[in-house]
Amino acid sequence: MNTQTTPSPQFYLTAPATCPYLPGQMERKVFTHLVGPRAAEMNDLLTQGGFRRSQNIAYRPACETCRACVSVRILAEDFQPTRTMRRILSTNSDVISTIYPAQPSTEQFSLFRHYLDDRHQQGGMSDMSALDYAIMVEDTHVNTRLIEYRLRQPGDGIGERPQGELLAVALTDLMSDGLSMVYSFFNTDLAKRSLGTFMILDHVRRTRALGLPHVYLGYWVHGSPKMNYKTRFQPQEHLTARGWERFNPAADE
Repeated sequence: MNTQTTPSPQFYLTAPATCPYLPGQMERKVFTHLVGPRAAEMNDLLTQGGFRRSQNIAYRPACETCRACVSVRILAEDFQPTRTMRRILSTNSDVISTIYPAQPSTEQFSLFRHYLDDRHQQGGMSDMSALDYAIMVEDTHVNTRLIEYRLRQPGDGIGERPQGELLAVALTDLMSDGLSMVYSFFNTDLAKRSLGTFMILDHVRRTRALGLPHVYLGYWVHGSPKMNYKTRFQPQEHLTARGWERFNPAADE
């Protein structure tokens, strides 16, 4: 693969494939490579323009007959957790989150495999190996971090790394205007903890602490029940043909 940088990115279009979210639909994506010294800058610009990152690729839907995929970002400063979210924060008060360089571990991969086997047996990632996971984490030319979520143990905060049970992991890009949640996974046996929601709430907290405005959640797919959770984090903006606009949940009902 030619990874030499050019003055402007070159974009490519994928062949049609079955949509993983909406039955009867076909998806296509436009993509470009994120490599070289301007990769972080390009990642910022493209994410703000509705792209998502996967390894050293930035992509966005370019479907011919469907516009259901909508880029979503939480307005961190104005965000207020709901009663249910406050309950989730309380339930997970014994969890400590720590940010690290993007370096994979066997412990992370074990949790990742458990997550895939339980939630995504038929997905495109279902047969990923330890090497595939390592590439997913490490193959990046942008400012990427791993955030681990572990049960708090006595002495945490004294040593360099918490030693409690690993419950969840988030692969996150640090951007000029916030945090972008690239991929996250968790122990699906702990449903009462709502770890997926908890990780998003933690990203809002971290974004506010950095004094930055946005948490990017990727795509909300209108009509896909598995994506409905993304609209619970209010206020948020959706990328429309007119640019980023505040989303009104009542108007969508």
